[in-house]
Amino acid sequence: MTTSSGLKEIAVQIAGDEVDLLLARQIGELIARRGNEETTLVAWNDSLRNVHSPQCLHCEIKGEPGWEIYGRNHGGRLRIAVNNEAIVLIFS
Repeated sequence: MTTSSGLKEIAVQIAGDEVDLLLARQIGELIARRGNEETTLVAWNDSLRNVHSPQCLHCEIKGEPGWEIYGRNHGGRLRIAVNNEAIVLIFS
């Protein structure tokens, strides 16, 4: 699925083991490299631990998280949501 902002969205569900940012990132990179060998993680959110990157003073802009807007505006092409958006990764 592609969003109105042009990001392709992929949802990943992992059952049977606790998912953390490291595992989600490793899985996300495997998926992202299929479309861009030079992919880079541009922005992410770990709602399980209530931390995101980039961190900014304005964490919400017009009702949207600042980290997600940053990801879209800085080359993001792929948004991977892990376990119902517990962890979200935006790759270039």
